[in-house]
Amino acid sequence: MPGFVVSIINAHLDIDKATVGFVVANAALGSEQDTTVFLSADGAWIAKRGEAEKLVAEPPFAPLTDLIDKFVGGGGRILVCSPCMKMRGFGPDDLIPGAQPAGGAALVELLVNGAPCITY
Repeated sequence: MPGFVVSIINAHLDIDKATVGFVVANAALGSEQDTTVFLSADGAWIAKRGEAEKLVAEPPFAPLTDLIDKFVGGGGRILVCSPCMKMRGFGPDDLIPGAQPAGGAALVELLVNGAPCITY
């Protein structure tokens, strides 16, 4: 089974999209899908330690940090665009638990193997 991919390209630019991306990722895990979140562009900020706490969506959404913890705790995988991290001045040592750097090839591999993808 190829799994499911949620690509998140927003963080500070659109907190709602970042939050909804993790809501959908958790729903995919709840549906027993092997789920990967790929963070790129502005979305890479989500994986930097201390940044998700700054991204507060309006109710009724749960805090982004809670959604991330639930996702990682449920077995979800978070990949973070390496060049996007570098462009924003942080590296692998700055990532939240459960996140790992990856190049675009990792996303391409998931997609060519048939994983559906939605982008926020």
